[in-house]
Amino acid sequence: MRLGLMLIFSLWLALLAGCDSPEPEVGEAVSTFENYQDTGDLSDLRERGYIRLLAPRFDEPSGLPRDGIPSEDYQLQAEAFVRSLNMEPRWVYADDFDQLDELLNAGSADIIVTNYSVTDTRKKTLAFSTPVNSVQEKLVIPAALADTPVSEMETLVISVPAGTAYQETAEKLARRHEHVSVEVMDSNLSDEELVAAVASGELAATIVDSNMLDILLDNQDVSNAAVAGPVVNRKRRIAWAVRKDSAELLDKINQYITSERVITSVDQPELRDWEAIQKKGVLRVITSNNPASYFMWRGELMGFDYELIRHFAKQHRLRVSVKVKESPSAMFEALQAGEGDVIAASMTHTQEREQQGWMFSKRYLEINEQLIGRADDTPLESLENLAGRAVAVSPDSAFLETLTALKQDGLAFDIITVEGVTTEQLIDAVAHGVYDLTMADSHLAAMEATYRDDIAVLYQFEPAKDIAWGLRPEQQTLKAQLDKYISRNYRGLFYNVTFNRYFKEKKTIANHVEYRITAGKEISPFDDLVKDESLKYGLDWRLITSQMYQESRFNPKARSFAGAQGLLQVMPRTGRQFGYSNLTNPQNGVEAGLAYMDWLEQRFPARLDLAEKLYFTLAAYNAGHGHVEDARRLAERIGKDPDKWFGNVEQAMLLLSKPQYARQARYGYVRGSEPVKYVREIKNRYLGYVEALGESS
Repeated sequence: MRLGLMLIFSLWLALLAGCDSPEPEVGEAVSTFENYQDTGDLSDLRERGYIRLLAPRFDEPSGLPRDGIPSEDYQLQAEAFVRSLNMEPRWVYADDFDQLDELLNAGSADIIVTNYSVTDTRKKTLAFSTPVNSVQEKLVIPAALADTPVSEMETLVISVPAGTAYQETAEKLARRHEHVSVEVMDSNLSDEELVAAVASGELAATIVDSNMLDILLDNQDVSNAAVAGPVVNRKRRIAWAVRKDSAELLDKINQYITSERVITSVDQPELRDWEAIQKKGVLRVITSNNPASYFMWRGELMGFDYELIRHFAKQHRLRVSVKVKESPSAMFEALQAGEGDVIAASMTHTQEREQQGWMFSKRYLEINEQLIGRADDTPLESLENLAGRAVAVSPDSAFLETLTALKQDGLAFDIITVEGVTTEQLIDAVAHGVYDLTMADSHLAAMEATYRDDIAVLYQFEPAKDIAWGLRPEQQTLKAQLDKYISRNYRGLFYNVTFNRYFKEKKTIANHVEYRITAGKEISPFDDLVKDESLKYGLDWRLITSQMYQESRFNPKARSFAGAQGLLQVMPRTGRQFGYSNLTNPQNGVEAGLAYMDWLEQRFPARLDLAEKLYFTLAAYNAGHGHVEDARRLAERIGKDPDKWFGNVEQAMLLLSKPQYARQARYGYVRGSEPVKYVREIKNRYLGYVEALGESS
């Protein structure tokens, strides 16, 4: 089975490499696309290779009025989501806005992607993703009525397109105010046309989402005649919609939206040296997901490179933030772009990499490159025995440099370059006969040999090579600090214990292999339960699983000293509030925890970014909503952003453990370090799960 997968994988890579046709513009309908009826879930859609994105006709590229219109951003996100599944997006446009749900449920499309509000009526026939935006609905009125409350207007006719959320809001408003009436219009009218009609006097009033209105009124001709009136709906969620039975597709959408928001919220690219790193208190590490450098083990972040660089950071009171890239060139590009401060990924120090602009720290590991073959293969007495054979390596690896030099010296063998694979995957491919030989560094080969008996080292290259941390040439001060650390710790107690644990202790290595989280493996025994329950609230199940590990280490019988119970450590009184008892029952414990998470999320302002709202919700789960609101108020008072957690509200939260600040807070003292650590560790573990599981999750 694995052999077949490897062969398919290789063929797919070859086909991908040969495909260089340009992608269509965002939102562009492909002329060769012939639509069809299909109401299947994601597994059915994969067979066709397409996901059809549905929008109203006025969202076509030619119809988008100007830069900044949210619909264009939604289209970009949706196309990126589809391509992340290795599928192709195709656009379908509805002539009437109120046909969107009908077309989707009839199988003419798969996801509604537009400025589409979540309403109670729509939820009866559609399933909605986690929100891509939260907006207010505002009345649009003539400029002469600016600042006039609805209750003081003599008569008010609100004109809204049929089948929209605006119609639902207008009708609720009419039920509350006798002088308000509703005119239902053509469902295909765009927000731009509605605002223009109010500005021209053709309509007395209409309703438009705040995110659209801010852009549409940024036009002198319109803004002189029409203005944003009172807010008529304070919290309207914008989301993508799928068929109610498309649970697999919806789960993937939720994962994508959440992970993208969390990843982009972590850090903005910045070229930093030691002083700036110390000021921020965070060392951003670029690494690779493999058993030597960095991986997820149950709920813990592990790896030889990761532990060494974290030990360095700890000595300087720095936190570690990790960005995973899967090839040396991608790591170097991320370093050059300022996405990280240092590469820690068992990277070989080579002259070619120095010529490409890398700078390296002192050596912290010495290795030999080795030729790897199958266990029944004969060791090579000399490199002359390579004649007529083939060695498969990544074109991005230092191994290619070694092999190229051998060929230039006259050795007659073949080099097979395989894009996008790790040394670990190539070793597995050799063991299963996909390739003849590959190469590996001696420490990684030794690790592999502790738990598998189908490979062998056939030849060891001399001399040994240096493994070091990668830097930009201008990071001289950081290099000096790293070199100082290596000089003090290389082959010392911490170093030796850590090295042995990853590369010599067979039982520990076997344990790491068994519980290492990789694509296709479970994180916990409760994955299916968490997936089902998370879907009900539009949450990424990997985030909830990260929180679950933080709370209970996946022990459903866990009880805290304060009385919290179950996988998500819910207090019994909180469980009763949401109708749950017997919280040590996994089903009850997870349902109660997610109901509480949803209740907390609703307490925070709709305007907050999705990632920020998640951070605030997690902090409130740990410390209570009142303490988080105290921290937000304090953050604003001390000049921090009350709508951002990291570097802002988290700092205010730490201050609330000091008497001078706690006395002024509405909810008093809180041990602020606990929610700060709680949010940080859940976020880091969640990103680790995202990287480890990849698209297969």
